[in-house]
Amino acid sequence: MIVLGIESSCDELSMALVEDGKKILSMVTSSQIEHHLPYSGVVPELAGRLHAQHLLEVYRSTLEQAGISHFDGLAVTIKPGLAGSLLVGLSFAKGLSLAKKLPLVGVDHLLAHLYAPHLAGELEYPFLGLLVSGGHTLLVLMKDPFAMSVLGTTVDDAVGEVYDKVAKFLNLGYPGGPVIDQLAQSGNDRAFHFPPGKLEKGRRPCDMSFSGLKTAVLYQREQFRAKTVPQPSVADLVASFQRRIIGILINRIEKAVELTGVRRVVVGGGVAANSYLRRLAQEKTAWEWHFPPLKLCTDNGAMIAALGWEYLKQGTTHGLELQVSSKAVRATGDGYS
Repeated sequence: MIVLGIESSCDELSMALVEDGKKILSMVTSSQIEHHLPYSGVVPELAGRLHAQHLLEVYRSTLEQAGISHFDGLAVTIKPGLAGSLLVGLSFAKGLSLAKKLPLVGVDHLLAHLYAPHLAGELEYPFLGLLVSGGHTLLVLMKDPFAMSVLGTTVDDAVGEVYDKVAKFLNLGYPGGPVIDQLAQSGNDRAFHFPPGKLEKGRRPCDMSFSGLKTAVLYQREQFRAKTVPQPSVADLVASFQRRIIGILINRIEKAVELTGVRRVVVGGGVAANSYLRRLAQEKTAWEWHFPPLKLCTDNGAMIAALGWEYLKQGTTHGLELQVSSKAVRATGDGYS
């Protein structure tokens, strides 16, 4: 079964054709980084407009790259994300479903991120899933591909969001994750001691907070500008920042392992490409780690098609009543919405 996956939840429009949930026949992604660069972040209205402009081009290129004109089903992201961007992808998918008389399924792209490593090899359940991106940070227990039990979330900023903001503070460019990761490799990660982040009483042991860390980096920068402290290298600063923020993630995984007894860990989302996180994972030999290939860390159509295949093979289909939702995990609740 060949499934076309359509992903348009944020600033990347991606489509892919995947056979039997494993073999990527083609994948085309239209990035908008240069358009959002002047704003150091994604402008929702601009993102949706650009998706609409490039839809047909991406679709045709996806078919051309695979060398086929027919597929057996459609999978499209319906949540979470920017409502306008999601609507562009869903409207296109509904039109294709009607025109080609093909089954359609709506996919949660967070679940898809944690399914992405299946495209690189076999993956057994249960596992702990760490999803880290510019918009989401959560730690979950996965017993099957279709549902997640939330163990912890960020109560403020997402990890990728903090990277972007720190990069903006330091005038390093956008997106912040790759540039900080690269610069940190030449820095001393013990030059500064940043706080681990405090949580209010009553929070789950796997919950996370990153706003205090972000503020500490900003405060340190202001001290440099005022020349009240010795001037370090920016590489030392971001290396110390990265050591702390990735250390928090590893700490929460350790707590999750203690709570569940599960030692298989899957990492998904844009921050899964971080070299420091991958290096620390190699040192945790008592855990079984699974990372997606680098090209499947960010939002992509292949993971949507692969998870969509799981739904379609068991007979699940959705109709034209499908709607989008911008909602994700509630930081103060126990559920997933």
